[in-house]
Amino acid sequence: MVHTISFRGGKADYRNRFVRTRCFQAEQEAEGSLWGGLMDPPGTSVRPGFGAHGGIKDSSSTDVVVHAGQILSTFYQCGEAYRLDPETLEQSGVAPWGPLDGVSAHPKVDEATGEMLFFNYGVHAPYMHYGVVDRTGTLVHYVPIDLPGPRLPHDMAFTTNYSILNDFPLFWDQDLLKKGVHASRMHDGLKSRFGIIPRYGRPEDIRWFEADPTYVLHFLNAWEDGDEIVLDGYFQENPCPEPLEGYPPGMSHMMAFLDEHSFRPRLHRWRFNLKTGETREHHMDDRLLEFGTFNQRHAGVPYRYAYSTTTKPGWFLFTGFVKHDLETGQSWAVNLPEGVYASESPFVPRIDAKDEDDGYLVSFLIDENTQTSECVLIDCKDFEAGPVVRIALPHKISSGTHSVWADRRFIENGVLPRS
Repeated sequence: MVHTISFRGGKADYRNRFVRTRCFQAEQEAEGSLWGGLMDPPGTSVRPGFGAHGGIKDSSSTDVVVHAGQILSTFYQCGEAYRLDPETLEQSGVAPWGPLDGVSAHPKVDEATGEMLFFNYGVHAPYMHYGVVDRTGTLVHYVPIDLPGPRLPHDMAFTTNYSILNDFPLFWDQDLLKKGVHASRMHDGLKSRFGIIPRYGRPEDIRWFEADPTYVLHFLNAWEDGDEIVLDGYFQENPCPEPLEGYPPGMSHMMAFLDEHSFRPRLHRWRFNLKTGETREHHMDDRLLEFGTFNQRHAGVPYRYAYSTTTKPGWFLFTGFVKHDLETGQSWAVNLPEGVYASESPFVPRIDAKDEDDGYLVSFLIDENTQTSECVLIDCKDFEAGPVVRIALPHKISSGTHSVWADRRFIENGVLPRS
């Protein structure tokens, strides 16, 4: 389900819609389930499936961006990109440019050019593709990215001139994969690899950089600094955690992969030297942080402020926010009351903002104490003061993960040049 809130003339308008995927429509017609999910054994699906698994339902349930005047909803296992109107949430079907191998969640939109950069992955060679869709919604670049075997990339990043892909040592167990079982593990002895390719580069243009073994669910930003590419994201110290205790049978292993206190992500910076091939990297904070956002007017170029979430141990629930000044190392925190949980929260620049952090975090909150939900705005210039605007929603919603903010000028024009 996609939830939106829009602001105009001092008023807020909230609405939501289920994304009616082709799989959903097929199951409605069949009056029953046709595909299994991630936790189901091989052979559960009664029809050929979709995504990197090749056998599950495309639920379009992971990420949401705005591009070429439309919302695009995507699935992390590489499904189809579904289009919705940003104002009404009326749907207009599948994006026609989507390749046969699908679109992974976390395509990146460069507001300064209107281009969207994306990747996909699967179990057949070359195992990954990379593409560019222009501001009109036309696929203008699509190339194979050769990997040593099936991998599990989840996110990417970009700079003004480059896109950054990845090959991490957490991926499917090859012996189990031959039996149709999609179970991931860390592969000892393998480094992390980052592939840097010019935005419109060919396969032979990609350069691979090795780094410490890890897995990264989400990156923040990247930019060019002389001969170096700088990349910020969340480095997992324990990418393949032990199953959590106290959960129903079959759920303990999955919950460990959702519990940040199990896989331990830290705010991290990598520097890749294009001249020497050297990688340098370090943690920027010792706290467990993830699901970061920042001012998208600074996407792909140097930036100063980042906003991360904190989580409840043993759960996939956000308990607060941390603002970082990446130049000084200073940080500020907002901790939500017990039993109140947030969504991923995009940064919204104030109209006529003069500074990078002159704006708001916007978040949907759920309150398990009162069984209600609200939308809140946090003034990033006075971060620790907490919410300065609270808007009651008409009903309780589920806790959400990914989100996006879109300026109406960007929706209408397809591009928002940097001033």
